[in-house]
Amino acid sequence: AEVFGNYYGTHIGELNRAADEGVDLVLDIDVQGARQLRDRLPISAVSIFILAPSRQVLEERLRARSQDSDEVIARRLRDAANEIRNYKRYDYVLVNRDVEASVRELVSIVEEERGRRERIENEVRPILESFEVGDVKNA
Repeated sequence: AEVFGNYYGTHIGELNRAADEGVDLVLDIDVQGARQLRDRLPISAVSIFILAPSRQVLEERLRARSQDSDEVIARRLRDAANEIRNYKRYDYVLVNRDVEASVRELVSIVEEERGRRERIENEVRPILESFEVGDVKNA
């Protein structure tokens, strides 16, 4: 995907490897990348929209990085407004007021999603089967 004149992407092999190994994979992608991931890939993904608490805070954070011109910052702020309008397409929305608190909330979301029935079913099935084998032996 092209973002601010640069091209970004995650190799499909990395996504498949993580899925095969049952590993959580966190991608830092924009709205365009999230849409492509959702539309093109048959994977179970959880989307989390992370945003600054205000336009002013976002601008302060961009300026504090000291790596973008005023023109680039203005474009990023315009693009941010357009991206925020897509927040309803995400499973979760996280307002990043404080880095440590946001990390805790992100970890909490990942842990909650790991325990969802449909995600853990393959792990529960053999456990249940082990009880059923035991029931037959005791009959």
